[in-house]
Amino acid sequence: MGPIRGPRSRLIRVNQNQADFPDNPVLVRLWRGEKVESQHRGAWTVVDDAGEVIDGNGDLEHPIFARSTVKCIQALPLLESGAAERCELSDRELAVALSSHNAEACHTDTVLGLLARLGLGIEHLQCGPQRPGDPGVRTELQRKGLPATALYNNCSGKHAGFLALAQHLNVPVAGYLDARSEGQMLAHRALADMAGLKVEDVGVSIDGCSAPSFILPLRELATSFARVANPSGLSNQRAAHCQRMTSAAGAHPEMIAGNFRRLCTDISRVTKGRLFPKLGAEAVYLIGEVGGGRALGVKIDDGSLRGMHRVVLALLERFEFVTPEELSQLSKWNDPLIHNRAGLDVGHVEVLL
Repeated sequence: MGPIRGPRSRLIRVNQNQADFPDNPVLVRLWRGEKVESQHRGAWTVVDDAGEVIDGNGDLEHPIFARSTVKCIQALPLLESGAAERCELSDRELAVALSSHNAEACHTDTVLGLLARLGLGIEHLQCGPQRPGDPGVRTELQRKGLPATALYNNCSGKHAGFLALAQHLNVPVAGYLDARSEGQMLAHRALADMAGLKVEDVGVSIDGCSAPSFILPLRELATSFARVANPSGLSNQRAAHCQRMTSAAGAHPEMIAGNFRRLCTDISRVTKGRLFPKLGAEAVYLIGEVGGGRALGVKIDDGSLRGMHRVVLALLERFEFVTPEELSQLSKWNDPLIHNRAGLDVGHVEVLL
């Protein structure tokens, strides 16, 4: 397979051997004085909801792990099956089911409330214990001598949604994470549909929270997000569910990540829900432009959030996903200067798109 070009795109190289990690371009350089000290390679793309590449750089066809970026698509069966309606899922509960949260009280209280309504408890969550992302919650647990349970796992909202789905499907909740279970197969098919792929072309591994983790190219991954944010080409039912998810995230931006140092919440809050963002582990990031027909996707090869944040902000500015006023409100994520512990300016960050 040779090079491909999307409309108005630069040359996008296709890796010949999909088993090899692609030799992607350098996207971020960190300078100390007059010398480059570190750099981050990766790939990025802007696509429309038809799957056409508007622009991009790097290998967009190499399969990557989607990780938590696709939680909204994993939640589609919860809505489409009728499980959400049956358990009277609120928009706050839906937002936390889409989240990778900080385990702030707003998150854990919401998860506990949903579990209680299902007649289940923390012991039914199979995502594993995790230290809370919020430092205040960590300090409070230490002060009380309490362990960090699965409730504090950043994926506990997603898992509560999986449990609601399993109950509705009348399948054993103990097996809700099995990739061959009915609920997980529905999620697998939903992602393939939204990405425009065959189910067998979407790989499956195990995520950090023990749920299935899907593997697909960045181009198709971003396409799936463009369709969530712009669902007019979908069936009426699926379009309505996608609109409910983006509306829930926009109405409750604190629920999709958290109030402490979370880019997803800040982007959603600053744009008043016009942008629908989602972080995935190992520096994968997707943003859908609600009603705008576009989405962007980023993957930083070394998994660095430092490099990812810079690229995401640069893409938002370059492709005018945000206004200058909105960009200024996100400036804490985009300081080009490198400061040492004494507060001296010792270098700068360069983004190469």
